[in-house]
Amino acid sequence: MDPPRPFPERRPIRRLIAIAPLCALTACATTGSAPSAEVASLKAEVRALRETQSRLEKRLERVELHASVRQARAAQDAPAPASSAAASAASTSAPVAPSLQTPDLAVVKLKPRFEPAPKLPVKFAVVEPSTEDMEIFIANGSDDADAGESPPDSAPAEPTLDPVLEAAFEQAMAALRTGNVEGGVSGLLSFAEKNPGHARADNALYFSGLGQMGLKEHGAAAKTFERLIARYPAGDAVLDGMLRLAECRLRLDQKDDARALYTRILTQFPGTAAATQAEQRLASLSH
Repeated sequence: MDPPRPFPERRPIRRLIAIAPLCALTACATTGSAPSAEVASLKAEVRALRETQSRLEKRLERVELHASVRQARAAQDAPAPASSAAASAASTSAPVAPSLQTPDLAVVKLKPRFEPAPKLPVKFAVVEPSTEDMEIFIANGSDDADAGESPPDSAPAEPTLDPVLEAAFEQAMAALRTGNVEGGVSGLLSFAEKNPGHARADNALYFSGLGQMGLKEHGAAAKTFERLIARYPAGDAVLDGMLRLAECRLRLDQKDDARALYTRILTQFPGTAAATQAEQRLASLSH
């Protein structure tokens, strides 16, 4: 394969590049005898020649770059040589950087295990009950269910809400909302006393205490809130009940008891909304 011939554009460019320094020397030699105007014009011509030289050098670089690209493309488009030539070319090629080489990894194939499960130590043989025995157990279970007795190992059934009791609670609450405070308080207190295990018993005590506070009966309200805290310490109304009880203590001029309640809320229930209110009340009492 013949080596690539230089492009015809390179010859005049190289000539201009070679002439430019000679012109610059000639201009420098004549500056001593020529007038100042000629010196200035010669300097301008020298600057122009230098700019032309830089442009020609850049153009030459671009031409050489295009030539190298064309040679590379021609080498790629050429037919592949024989296997021996390919092997020799591969041996003479540039070495690949270690960071770009793919490491040799061992291939490990995992096979599923088909080992039998370990035997459990069983002292006694497991025997399934007969069909007749199962029928006897089922019959006995149905008889107990009909009699209203639950088997000893069964979980306790969840309490169902009695619609009659629900209606009584809602009626007492409606009396409070509509202005019949005395009737509402009486109904809620009666509900809490007759149904202490009901899910709404603690709420009945709390709202009856609020009604008593509305009637300015702070002594009776304090006793109602004390009953709420003592009977239902884990109820959802106990924190509000403690705040209301402290307020009743303040109404009854029992500031020390009120401070003790607020401090109890802060220590036992930190981070709650009731604790925030208790902290504010304590701050107001300290002034």
